[in-house]
Amino acid sequence: MVFDDGDEFVLGVVIGALIGAGVALLLAPDSGKRTRRRIRRSAEGLSDAAGDRLQTVADDARQLADDARKSAERSSERLVDSVERGAKRLRIRT
Repeated sequence: MVFDDGDEFVLGVVIGALIGAGVALLLAPDSGKRTRRRIRRSAEGLSDAAGDRLQTVADDARQLADDARKSAERSSERLVDSVERGAKRLRIRT
């Protein structure tokens, strides 16, 4: 899979968040219960952000596929027209 700059940024944010969460667990002055609650909330926020980004990527991919299909249809129509014109010219010459 090829990543664009936005994908690499999101991946970097996710990795950074995971590393930060690990360091926070080691150095957290709060109780375990409070720390787990804070981590859960952060994870939910990251999950929502990742889901939004994935939805955007999926929408972009659908649009690209639709554009490619339309372009292929236009090319096919031009090819058929060209072949038909060539066939007519051959009929005229004979």
